[in-house]
Amino acid sequence: MLLSLSGLVILALVREQTGTKGFLVGLGLAILPVPLLVAAFRWADGVEPKPWRNLLFAFAWGSCAATLVALLANSLATDWLMTTVVESSSADRDTWGATLVAPVVEETAKAAAVLLLFLYRRRDFNGVVDGVVIAGITATGFAFTENILYLGNAFVSDQEFGYSGLQSTTAATFFIRAVMSPFAHPLFTAVTGIGFGIAAARPLRQRTRRVLIPIAGLLLSMVLHGAWNGSASMGGYGFLAVYGLCMVPLFALLTWFTIWSRGKELRTIRAQLPAYQATGWITPPEPVALSSMRARAIARDLARRTRGPAAAQAVADYIASATSLAFLRHRAYRGTAGPDFPAREQALLDRLWQHRDVAQPALAHAALAVPTAPPPRQWPYGLPPGYAYLPATPLHGPMPGPAPAYAWPPPPNGQPGSGGPGLPGPWQQHPYPPPYGGPPWGTWTYEPQGPHGPQRPHGAPNGSAPAAHPNAWNGQQPPGQS
Repeated sequence: MLLSLSGLVILALVREQTGTKGFLVGLGLAILPVPLLVAAFRWADGVEPKPWRNLLFAFAWGSCAATLVALLANSLATDWLMTTVVESSSADRDTWGATLVAPVVEETAKAAAVLLLFLYRRRDFNGVVDGVVIAGITATGFAFTENILYLGNAFVSDQEFGYSGLQSTTAATFFIRAVMSPFAHPLFTAVTGIGFGIAAARPLRQRTRRVLIPIAGLLLSMVLHGAWNGSASMGGYGFLAVYGLCMVPLFALLTWFTIWSRGKELRTIRAQLPAYQATGWITPPEPVALSSMRARAIARDLARRTRGPAAAQAVADYIASATSLAFLRHRAYRGTAGPDFPAREQALLDRLWQHRDVAQPALAHAALAVPTAPPPRQWPYGLPPGYAYLPATPLHGPMPGPAPAYAWPPPPNGQPGSGGPGLPGPWQQHPYPPPYGGPPWGTWTYEPQGPHGPQRPHGAPNGSAPAAHPNAWNGQQPPGQS
């Protein structure tokens, strides 16, 4: 209701300043870069896409609430600054307001959306990529409304002085704001989003860092915003110098960092899912397929072509559940999952179980398109005391056999959730059609740990009993692994 009210108010204020014709022209021009920016952020968020309601809220906050706050507070704060702190001519008012006041007000207003989603949609806010996406969408909405105002005013000015064509103020404003620097506002606010993303990945016990890191990101975004606005008062060469030496390199750095963080998310999936493979919830090819965006697309396309749109949606739901499961386990390993971790884990496993018959064959086929490599070993979270991971022999295709005697999460004993921690049960390995056999590496099993380290396994998923690994670790992180 508050967002709707602020949207009506900002609509009336912008239309009052630009007139109806100026508003329509500004709206038509300002909307052009929006789909490109939204598509870029959705691509960055492709590993674990956030709910549309969160993104719509962020865009609405930026385009309505944040712009309304900025429109009202900028003038008031600038007047206070010019009358109580700085005594200068009215000609310097715009420079002071744009350089000192606007960055503080606008970045704070945009950061409020990131803060609200960080606090009240915490399950959907897991790391740096999420912070960048939410902050970028918020800033895109802010820039959209701001561009309507600037372009509408430029059009009104051109109508008054008779300018037209490429030499008009409207064309110059559009070129600077929509062609040269459509990423300006998203870049500034993304720095704040990175701060919140880093805080989201910190353990809950590090309260001070979880507060100070987002504040540091907000202050840095204000500095960058102030430098960008101040460059307009330096003349043409000064503006181009700031643009070429500061804005473009920072944008390239942010792009690289986002792509790197996206790749790190895929590596996290590859590292966390083998624990569920060991207990029969997923098949051996799935950690490989789910950690590749290309394999995911192949699996969805295969399901759509062979079994229809409903199957493709089932595969998409399976991929989303497995991804959330991997990130949940990673957060639990880092100490940021919260006390409801077991219930959330079991709910995601139940969702996997519902779509396994459709999704697992498609993912097994898609895994063939991914170059094979041994998965990284990751020390588990939530092992019962006295148990450790041991490498088992390779799986050469689905071979039903007895489940490990000690498994967590509980192995699926016919129905999801029917097993219990530490309870043996039948190994429900769901076959997938040949030639999609097991990968050339081993799987993982839980085995009891004796006083001198892990003992010889009592059983493996394929019914064999491999010897203990010669470099088995005694309840500690494997050497050289992270």
